[in-house]
Amino acid sequence: MANIRITKQFSFETGHALYGYDGKCKNVHGHSYKLSVTVIGEPISDTSNVKYGMVIDFGDLKKIVKEDIVDVFDHATVFNKNTPHVELAKELQDRGHHVILVDYQPTSEMMIIDFASKIKKRLPGNIKLHSLKLQETDTSFAEWHASDN
Repeated sequence: MANIRITKQFSFETGHALYGYDGKCKNVHGHSYKLSVTVIGEPISDTSNVKYGMVIDFGDLKKIVKEDIVDVFDHATVFNKNTPHVELAKELQDRGHHVILVDYQPTSEMMIIDFASKIKKRLPGNIKLHSLKLQETDTSFAEWHASDN
């Protein structure tokens, strides 16, 4: 049997600020992120399996990514917890806002590394994460490929 790659796309809205940055992105702002998740594996060859012919059910992949990424990051504001932004985060949380504190600068590059780690932990053993693409704007995106890591 052959290895096949399948991709599912997701979208979510997230705010962030880059502490110490020398441009506009030091200010709190948001993006309409688009995340493409590509996995690789062999289609199920057991004809008695209800998922016969699938690498992974798109619904199963959706469940993983929604639970660990989309439902967590959608309409949240992300700050590096090791910066003074933690004070702003506390103020926002006290006012009922959804804030995520991470131990990295919340750039697309660092977020995609975090996402790859989370998704890889949840995939069945016979399915491998092949690549991720996190699009921040229409013209800007970060990519993660297993072959590079």
